[in-house]
Amino acid sequence: MISFSARSIAAATVIVLASGSIAHAEDPVFLKSIAGSWSGKGTVKVRANSAPINVTCSFTSATTPQSLSLDGRCTSLAIFSRAISADLKASGTRYAGSYVGAGTGTAGLGGQRAGDKINLGITWAKEVNGDRRAQMTIEKIGDSGMRLTTVDTDPATGRSIVTSRIDLRRG
Repeated sequence: MISFSARSIAAATVIVLASGSIAHAEDPVFLKSIAGSWSGKGTVKVRANSAPINVTCSFTSATTPQSLSLDGRCTSLAIFSRAISADLKASGTRYAGSYVGAGTGTAGLGGQRAGDKINLGITWAKEVNGDRRAQMTIEKIGDSGMRLTTVDTDPATGRSIVTSRIDLRRG
């Protein structure tokens, strides 16, 4: 089993959580639309310079008009399996929360929703890929799809790289 920093999966998971945490009039409806069971597949890079690993993920999300809680697991055959959880609360047009599952301790989350996308900054508890920061985006696709993407900086080149991309479907 790989003991990778799963920060990418963590970030993606948090995005699922975050995908509606803004306290606008339509946000309770948006949050409610992401409640339930989700599953899908994608890729995760253990480190910036590693090859992507194919993963299968499943999540259950619970929502209130001002919060979202997500619990799930991502696996890659017999190589990797990681429990993931995230909790977000809305405050005005911003939201903040925490994520557990990257293997570095509890990460902090903060960001804002723009349309069907949630943009989050992640602050890892420990260094990952040379720093403690990364970006997450969750995009709701139609009534039954969601895409979770995590972007980090490659310490060797200074360029932004996609470290995880997971496509989820309701059910």
